[in-house]
Amino acid sequence: MAQGMKRLGMPIAAFLGLALIGLIGTSWFLNRDALRQAVEAQIRAVTGLELVVGGAIDVSVFPGSYVSFHDVRLKGGGTVDPALQVDVLTANLRLLPLLLRRFEIADVMMLRPRIRVIRDGNGESNWTPFVETIARAMKPGAEHQVSFSEIRIQDGVLNYEDAGNHVTETLGDIDLSLAWPSISRSFAATGQFDWRGERVDGSISASDFVAVLSGDRSGMKARLASAPLKLAFDGTLANRTSMMMEGTVTIDSLSLRNALRWMGQAPPAGGGFGRFALKARANVVGASVALTNVNVELDGNVAEGVMTFANNGRQTLQATLAAGALDFTPYISTFRLLASGARDWNRQLFDLTSLSTTDLDMRLSAAKVTVGPSKLGRTAFGANLRGGALALSIAEAQMYGGIAKGTFSIARSDAIADVKAQFQFTDVDLQACGSELFGINKLTGRGNLNVSLVASGASPFGLVTSLDGTATLTGRDGAIAGFNVEQLLKRLERRPLSGGGNFRSGSTPYDTLTMAVKFNDGIATAEDVRVEGPAARLKLTGTASVPAREYDLKGVASLTTAANAGPGFDLPFVVQGPWDDPLVFPDPESLIRRSPGAAPLLDAVKDRKTRDTVRQVIERFTGGGPRPAAPATADEATKPN
Repeated sequence: MAQGMKRLGMPIAAFLGLALIGLIGTSWFLNRDALRQAVEAQIRAVTGLELVVGGAIDVSVFPGSYVSFHDVRLKGGGTVDPALQVDVLTANLRLLPLLLRRFEIADVMMLRPRIRVIRDGNGESNWTPFVETIARAMKPGAEHQVSFSEIRIQDGVLNYEDAGNHVTETLGDIDLSLAWPSISRSFAATGQFDWRGERVDGSISASDFVAVLSGDRSGMKARLASAPLKLAFDGTLANRTSMMMEGTVTIDSLSLRNALRWMGQAPPAGGGFGRFALKARANVVGASVALTNVNVELDGNVAEGVMTFANNGRQTLQATLAAGALDFTPYISTFRLLASGARDWNRQLFDLTSLSTTDLDMRLSAAKVTVGPSKLGRTAFGANLRGGALALSIAEAQMYGGIAKGTFSIARSDAIADVKAQFQFTDVDLQACGSELFGINKLTGRGNLNVSLVASGASPFGLVTSLDGTATLTGRDGAIAGFNVEQLLKRLERRPLSGGGNFRSGSTPYDTLTMAVKFNDGIATAEDVRVEGPAARLKLTGTASVPAREYDLKGVASLTTAANAGPGFDLPFVVQGPWDDPLVFPDPESLIRRSPGAAPLLDAVKDRKTRDTVRQVIERFTGGGPRPAAPATADEATKPN
């Protein structure tokens, strides 16, 4: 065995020795000018670009076989500016052909290249001649066959200009390797580059490189990975008249909000848009993307359906999705109708910039929906955003134990939001509905609510000061908390000046409740407010200020009497103060006139000042009249008017 290895090793060593001697001899007798000219001719023939060398040219045969061109420019496409500038372009040569005095390039190394890609409105670029020429050279039997199968780029820069779409991008610090093995038809590119301040690691491979260069269909795999976003594609690619891609696409991001900023898109105002993942079957034609079998996750919300995206001058997103459970709380978490820790409306200006970036047409259905404190059952709704106007429509939602339908729209006019709302709530829990929508928790029962409102403003406070529209409420089998009208009326019927006692406790049950309110510049006027109960009736008139969130109402409470009985006891009363804790008290003058002893006294006092003094004394006994204002807190005392 050892003898055989020795006999085999001797010819190999002899061959290598002869090759080394031949290489050294070749380096002595080789015509370096002919070598340089041959390499230049190969580069021109393969690329189809004009090669201009402005610096020195280094030629080496041994120990390394290469030709290095300094300050190289490649021009093409009829442009004056070069498509490629390279500080040092090195063509490494194949060893065996060199021994036979044939000059074939093995691979090309470009140090600090500056690549310029210009795309016109017709889709043509200054690199079109290169693509067409190398496509011809890659075909078997071509006149100028490509001898090398690898290009390495180190510390490169790529500038891209798209005149048709007004896009300019720059990729920096490019370290890239492009390879198309001669024993196969495949192509692969791997490397890294900087884009918009982030390092991107990427790879792309094609099963048929000649087909890709010719625009024919070829298998394609691509992967891009960066801190804001990861993207992968596995499918086919064709580019005859326009780019066409079909395959599976996956996208993953720890923060969609950060990824949108990185890609130059303005993220929607408010919260949310964190963890994002998407997997779908993609069909790309030009600037349009159609996604089927979509499985998308955003902020823990998972949905399935179809989506389409187009960027033909303006970005448009269409989607039809279905989900089991959705939580919209993150997206409204930064929106506050009321100022924090106060009864005043929020005066912070709206951020309406996100209404002008993308057109949206979405249909969404879910078995359960959460919006802040509100819990909805099966819900189907749509969202349409076009030209800076957002329209939301609820086809049907199980809400507050009943059914809700309606529309809500916001149109942007500079910094002003024009809002329209129309909603119908059928057979809902009035306590839950009133508490969450209006901050009123004194009402129980079930009923129907119809709201039609319009407003314009730059903040929630601006909206409520311009509020116009109508609202109607019909309720049944409930109660109004905070006072017991029946007990009060019976006591005051016997003793008008007996005092209010525990007037602000208990509740007043009702069989039917009717409310018709008209809004004008933020003031709600009671047009028809009636309460019919088993023992008492109420009727209210007056106004309520939406900006101040205060009542200024007058009413009449009556005991319910039998059909053949005489007239019942009627008591005028007043409702004043804040919505969440109003002051309800009987009209003092009415009580005085009902008292046999006090009525003559009130008639005898004609002087206004004296009459007011007497009334104040009586009010102390009856518990009526407005309460004294609470001392101002430190924050309120320093608050500017």
